[in-house]
Amino acid sequence: MKQPKSRSSSHAQPGFVRIISGKWRGKRLPVADALGLRPTTDRVKETLFNWLMHDTAQSTVLDCFAGSGSLGIEALSRYAAFVTMVEKAPALAKQLQQHLQQLKADNAEVLNKDCLSFLQQPAKRQYSLVLIDPPFRQALALPCCQALEQNGWLTDNALIYLETEKELALTSMPANWQLLKENIAGQLAYRLWLRQ
Repeated sequence: MKQPKSRSSSHAQPGFVRIISGKWRGKRLPVADALGLRPTTDRVKETLFNWLMHDTAQSTVLDCFAGSGSLGIEALSRYAAFVTMVEKAPALAKQLQQHLQQLKADNAEVLNKDCLSFLQQPAKRQYSLVLIDPPFRQALALPCCQALEQNGWLTDNALIYLETEKELALTSMPANWQLLKENIAGQLAYRLWLRQ
């Protein structure tokens, strides 16, 4: 059942994220309250996964700044082959681990690390789909994109989803990334890129 449109600008539901589709469709997962945490709204998430309709299943997914796990777990529900969720806050990382145990998802890992530090290392695995939804106004989005490209984290033709504050100027995106889709919803802009 679709959410009433009037709530689209608020969080999916205080304290919960809802899995929209796939094997865990309709399941609600509790979310700890954390500073700067802003789970992607159901409406934005639905648009994103419509964009990714033919690309999520069997993909290798990196969920940067995983937070509530809303995006990474949605990808798992839609049959991603493997998902790595990177989250700096210990309480959130622990909760993500509990979600995976509850869902019996053995094809995912949670790394309790600072995402930018993690991406500065040479890649140990390459990802075909990357989800980037950092806390707003902390200058994390562009360095994250650059580190992904420079340190070998992406497969050829990888898809990169980026959710940022609306006013952020994307001045130094990697030159070989092609913008496929973009949308604005309230205070945020969200975009999908293809690495060429």
